[in-house]
Amino acid sequence: MPERTLDVREVDGEPFGRIVDELEALEEPETLVLINSFEPEPLYAVLDQRGFDHETERVAAEKWRVEIRHA
Repeated sequence: MPERTLDVREVDGEPFGRIVDELEALEEPETLVLINSFEPEPLYAVLDQRGFDHETERVAAEKWRVEIRHA
């Protein structure tokens, strides 16, 4: 399955707009892999509202990996 990666630890400022841009560009069956320094719990409701599923994994002390795909 095609995969895109967005490491928001490298984004200057608020990353929400960049995440939304990536979600809008995400086509089926692509997966967006979001890398963050904390668990992005506020994002989960947004994903649900926009029709996305997600799986979250803590891969290091300050590194979270969230796989996002169309529901």
